[in-house]
Amino acid sequence: MSKPSPDVYEQGKGMDAHNQAMREIRSRKDETYDPREPTRVWLDEDNTPDGVYDSLTIILNTGGCRWARAGGCTMCGYVAESVEGGSVSHEDLMAQIDVCLDYEADQREASGSASSAERSSADHSSGRSPREDGEERPASHEAENAEEPAGLIKIYTSGSFLDEREVPAETRQAIAETFGDRDRIVVESLPDFVSEEKIEDFTEQGLNTDIAVGLETATDRVRRDCVNKYFEFSEFERAAADARDAGAGIKAYLLMKPPFLSEAEALEDMKRSVRKCAAVDGCHTVSMNPCNVQRHTMVEDLFHGDGYRPPWLWSVASVLEDTANEDIIVVSDPVGHGSDRGAHNCGDCDDRVQRAIKDFDLRQDPSVFEQVSCECERTHEFVLERERSYSMPLAR
Repeated sequence: MSKPSPDVYEQGKGMDAHNQAMREIRSRKDETYDPREPTRVWLDEDNTPDGVYDSLTIILNTGGCRWARAGGCTMCGYVAESVEGGSVSHEDLMAQIDVCLDYEADQREASGSASSAERSSADHSSGRSPREDGEERPASHEAENAEEPAGLIKIYTSGSFLDEREVPAETRQAIAETFGDRDRIVVESLPDFVSEEKIEDFTEQGLNTDIAVGLETATDRVRRDCVNKYFEFSEFERAAADARDAGAGIKAYLLMKPPFLSEAEALEDMKRSVRKCAAVDGCHTVSMNPCNVQRHTMVEDLFHGDGYRPPWLWSVASVLEDTANEDIIVVSDPVGHGSDRGAHNCGDCDDRVQRAIKDFDLRQDPSVFEQVSCECERTHEFVLERERSYSMPLAR
């Protein structure tokens, strides 16, 4: 990433004190990254309006979020993983895509070999194996689909995929063509950069397209004062309308427990935000991201000063359970769950609650949370009742 500077178009859109603090924090970064290697890539399963898909998630290594160069969001450390210099060429970005495709092919080949052995074993028993979502499928499912490409592609950057200073139009169009044979694609962007013309690069390929917007919260004051994000909810609604006009959907990314909120305040804000997103025409999915402590962020400074604790996994489960009947898909994938830097409970029950959350993501059945319990629920209830913004965290 180029040296943080306020001399960009975003100057004045956020809180000046936040931006000044964030620029100083980000200037401590001294790592360098290869412009021909993606930041991360992995295979998973995701729930969509068309059902559960195998997914290939790609985080492209770009020149970084332009808002982060002004200061940026209090919790986001992704920009610290960006390439120096502020830009990455079309050729290098497409080389990253090739790396991701090679990774997918290698993983499918390895999965096919492993599943063949599993199928042989299963043939001598029941002949069926359990799905993660609780249903049954033939034990040969993995072998039959091991070499098939993922139907869902998700592409992120450290900022906005639709920002042509990060990802040139030429690259966007080439990526759309590369994945034109898949079923569905998700690309992430701030609402500023969402337009029908850009989205049509994907929809014209016959791809079911979703625009993932880092809304963080439906409460403008929380987004501005706690997250230091400059746009208002009305801009999210405008982006949703443009996406809808282009034949695409909206996936809202919400942040569970930004800094400066107590556990109870964060919990109620998240439930309210999910319901407000559900009322936006075209917004079919909410991905609730429990805040984790990333490097080179204001949240990390607060964390080291005993001024921040990531959310409880019980709070994540509470939001999912309480909003399960809303007319919207709500999912969550707590990064770093069970660690001090990620959403966690007492340590003993963290993995069990995480498995219940993953099960809910795929089945949208709140009864999964009735199957997990722990004595630390009483501590969580105490924190919700007694913790205040000026005396937090009450428990680590």
